[in-house]
Amino acid sequence: MGESEAAIREIKTVGVVGAGTMGSGIAQVFAQAGFGVRLHDAAPAAVERARQAIDRSLAKFVEKGRLAPADRDAALGRLTTAAALDDFADVDCVVEAVVEKRDVKRQILGRLDAIVRPGVILGTNTSSLSITDLGSATRRPECVLGMHFMNPVPLMTLVELVRGQLTSDAAMATAVALCRALGKTPVEAADYPGFIANRILMPMINEAAFAVMEGVGTPEAIDTVMKLGMNHPMGPLTLADFIGLDVCVAILDVLHQGLGDPKYRACPLLRRLVAAGHLGRKSGRGFYAY
Repeated sequence: MGESEAAIREIKTVGVVGAGTMGSGIAQVFAQAGFGVRLHDAAPAAVERARQAIDRSLAKFVEKGRLAPADRDAALGRLTTAAALDDFADVDCVVEAVVEKRDVKRQILGRLDAIVRPGVILGTNTSSLSITDLGSATRRPECVLGMHFMNPVPLMTLVELVRGQLTSDAAMATAVALCRALGKTPVEAADYPGFIANRILMPMINEAAFAVMEGVGTPEAIDTVMKLGMNHPMGPLTLADFIGLDVCVAILDVLHQGLGDPKYRACPLLRRLVAAGHLGRKSGRGFYAY
């Protein structure tokens, strides 16, 4: 751990690309942990929404006595915005958290590779896409790795660290130390579709959707069985609504295409709900109405 600890001592400023739910949460935890944070999004309005979301989140920590008001103010003071990716030229680490689309992520990582200093780690918050493939969009694949934070980022302690085919031991060790500095628990996963979390979670959500479609049980019944019988804090269909049914279908498609096994095919009911615009919490309706 000596070398990795030395490496993170050199990390003072972290760039975060993407100011959506995940990006704002990632920016918040880095700022709370004492890192300077530079947050960028192609949509300036998204950055403003992220600042407001971070402000509200930190206020909740203060209300619950988990954060001192002075520490909240200090965290907010460490957060700055970047109008363009060019403003990342001097950052010491980057975490990309843009939309879960291969071409978009490859384009962003390729641009970052040309901007940030050699040797700087490029972490991607992908939940299912190949790290090896994303890293091949850069000239530093040894510095590219998956940093899959869980939602909501300020509350969830797990970070799934994904090693691409060419990711170096040094990059992984630095990422492990960085996660621990954030108060997170890093778990390493190999670069196969869905990694660990979604390789196991998505088939469960998909099977729950098939059970609804086939009349095995109502969404309420299925979620209650999983909560009370398997001690899950949230049923799979409630969780699917929280994640977004469109996101679930996209990840299932990655699993299906990447592994070639028909057991990963997305449930027709999931596809029908997505086609109807019933995406879960974010649209007001999914398996449940909100």
